[in-house]
Amino acid sequence: MVTDPAPRTLPEPVGLNAEFYAHCAAGELRFQRCDTCSAWRHPPRYRCPACGSETWSWELSASRGRVYTWTVTHRPLDPFFADELPYAVVVVETEEGVRVVGNLRGIEVGDLALDLPVEILFSPQTDRVALLEFGPVT
Repeated sequence: MVTDPAPRTLPEPVGLNAEFYAHCAAGELRFQRCDTCSAWRHPPRYRCPACGSETWSWELSASRGRVYTWTVTHRPLDPFFADELPYAVVVVETEEGVRVVGNLRGIEVGDLALDLPVEILFSPQTDRVALLEFGPVT
């Protein structure tokens, strides 16, 4: 008897993470930016790691970046992803200098290369959560 895999595990948006995922769910990639020293940061925090300021705002990202590193999964550690093997999880350094993690779409894992230009895409999961994915620059 074949059973469906468990649903995909999703982040539980709370605190500052809730704000980040709300922006993603609205189709916008926004990062915190310090109002004092202009440093970008992610994941969200209450104080700037560069200057210690408690004042910041959510600034719109250019939603483009370059592959910084990646890993390719060949074994189904989670049954939800068994049909997607092999798949790559990439770390992308955005134009703002912030590094984010997500799945790769529209690029074969064999075509991955350091510094490969990509754009940030969104994969809506619920009305409160959209996950980041990366695809070829169009």
